[in-house]
Amino acid sequence: MPSELEIKILESLRDVPDFPKKGIVFKDITPLLKNPELLNLTIKALAAEVLKTEANIIIGLEARGFIFGSLLAQELKLPFVPIRKLGKLPWKTKKIEYALEYGTASIELHEDALSKGDKVIIIDDLLATGGTCEAACKLIESFEAKVVLCAFVIELAFLKGRSLLEKHSKVISLSKVK
Repeated sequence: MPSELEIKILESLRDVPDFPKKGIVFKDITPLLKNPELLNLTIKALAAEVLKTEANIIIGLEARGFIFGSLLAQELKLPFVPIRKLGKLPWKTKKIEYALEYGTASIELHEDALSKGDKVIIIDDLLATGGTCEAACKLIESFEAKVVLCAFVIELAFLKGRSLLEKHSKVISLSKVK
């Protein structure tokens, strides 16, 4: 049975058909972000999950993971580190390439962003196929750091992205679209 928060999150989403391409129904989180009370409840719920871990760093995935990640890091007084698309970071980086439906993409971290033994939370707004987050897990592991939690506000459960991530860490989502 869905929680009250899950219902509120799902009700706040706006479906945008055929974005970014025909056949895709984009889940727009803008209405959630415009609702300060719901956004605060969302951050508090994510923080409660993070507090069950020994995390010492929050990593947000570009771009909407930056919103939730920075708010979560501020709430918990933890450092925030962004994982960016290739070419967006100004310092020396470590990168990983991963497969997309049509081609490949790359993400990167500053080479001094993590230390061996760091315990990392990855946060993003939405879990779909899990490809970008799995690449982020592998990139973090290349620093000899450990991903202790992959956390999402929304999960498109029918795409089964969770199965890619569970071999790296625990996975939670505050709401599921079945």
